[in-house]
Amino acid sequence: MSILKENVLVGFCSDHAGYEMKMVLEGYFDSMNIAYKDFGTYSSDSCDYADFAHPCAFAVENGEVYPAIALCGSGNGIGMTLNKHQGVRAALCWNEELAELARRHNNANVLVLPARFIDNVTAINIVEKFLNTPFDGGRHERRVEKIPVPQL
Repeated sequence: MSILKENVLVGFCSDHAGYEMKMVLEGYFDSMNIAYKDFGTYSSDSCDYADFAHPCAFAVENGEVYPAIALCGSGNGIGMTLNKHQGVRAALCWNEELAELARRHNNANVLVLPARFIDNVTAINIVEKFLNTPFDGGRHERRVEKIPVPQL
């Protein structure tokens, strides 16, 4: 069961450390006829992950893209930036089990990959698991609803 939505693009963003792996993943999406929007970076030149994470996060929040995939060297910087947005639930995953749990229990809407710590085949396998795992809902729904900062 795919979480992809009809007529909604998948988002991609990365910094320079994640650029090459992002290109591999986009090639995989091309081969699967999955439409996406790339928020950058567009080269392996040194850059700042926040410059690409924020536009991607806004697109997730407004429904322009769903889900999104973000990459940087460790996954930490881009993931922290994405999670500053109230409508984003970005999960750093370096194996398939984490990707499955991020979807089943946390309804993650952004997959974050640590490009310097996994290979391309592993990345594709993680993406496939993420895209094909539904949210379990139930008791997890209540928990996910409490993630945004409450209004006082």
